[in-house]
Amino acid sequence: MTTAGARSGGDTGRRRAGSLRTLRSLSGHPAAAPLGALAAVIAGSLYLYGTDPHQPGHWLPRCPFNWATGLLCPICGVTRMAYDLLHADPVRAFHDNALLLACTPFLLAVAGRWAVAGLRGRRWRPVLGARASYAVGAVLVAWAVLRNLR
Repeated sequence: MTTAGARSGGDTGRRRAGSLRTLRSLSGHPAAAPLGALAAVIAGSLYLYGTDPHQPGHWLPRCPFNWATGLLCPICGVTRMAYDLLHADPVRAFHDNALLLACTPFLLAVAGRWAVAGLRGRRWRPVLGARASYAVGAVLVAWAVLRNLR
């Protein structure tokens, strides 16, 4: 092996190590999580746009909760609501998941605040006290039960 070949191999190893360090530093940046979440939402929306979760035999897998119990799954309601919103049908979206649709402006504001803080190089996590956490949990459980009674 020539000296030049040995040097170039070492340079490649150093370049790889440098790019790994860069990747690690970027993944630790406060904007990485909000931007990753945004990328996941965009990818999921593109996939969901082409399939209709209201129809059997679509590209989405069958809900194990619905299969096992025959009840409406809250997560499936979110999927159907998102599909309806992507197709500009807010009335049908309200029918599929009224609670989440009503909470959407608040959730978008929280996500926007998180993204802005990350892009400014700051970490931000919303703080929810114990009582508020229990209240949110109780509302979600009540909604999951009540939507199956109608």
